[in-house]
Amino acid sequence: MNLSTLLITIEVGGTVAFAMSGLIEAMRKRMDVVGVVSVAFVSAFGGGTVRDVLLDRRPLFWTEHEAYVWLVLAMGLTAPLWLSMAMREAGARLMIVADALGLGLFAVSGTSLALSAGMSPLVGVLMGVTTAIVGGVARDVLCNEVPQVYRDHRPYAVCALVGSAVYLGLAALNVGSEWASLAGALVATGSRLLAVALDWRLPSWSPRSPQ
Repeated sequence: MNLSTLLITIEVGGTVAFAMSGLIEAMRKRMDVVGVVSVAFVSAFGGGTVRDVLLDRRPLFWTEHEAYVWLVLAMGLTAPLWLSMAMREAGARLMIVADALGLGLFAVSGTSLALSAGMSPLVGVLMGVTTAIVGGVARDVLCNEVPQVYRDHRPYAVCALVGSAVYLGLAALNVGSEWASLAGALVATGSRLLAVALDWRLPSWSPRSPQ
């Protein structure tokens, strides 16, 4: 599998995962069909759009691959037919898994595209984290929630950073791009799921009260 095909595969997976997280959250908020589709679009395309703007990539990834738009639109319009039952069975767990999958896949794609654009390793990792978290931030804002990445003390952006770093390290060791991408995505997704399951917490910053 060449790099271009691999990146498209990862982007499709990340787009579906984050669109799913947007659909679940919008349906939990009892939005109408316009709201559901809008939240799904922003969740799926927000991070990649910011990444492409910062890297000066044109056309944007979802305008270059119009099939992504049709895919998310189809998911949004058909969600009431298949997602309601899944939500009754899995509830919040489905949202957590979808969000973690999107986090891992987009962390790898952002890092990989930044390196392909000639950026430094540091910028590559930052682009990976940006791609991974912005869609979720936009989703939560549209759903009138404080973004999860800021209110949930369980590692989130840190997981994306670690996954991006793993991808970066393996790529530097000339490991095959498929294995490096798989490892980076698994580390980011797996660490997020473990953080939720085991309730790992980042230390809170509590400024000292004035005397």
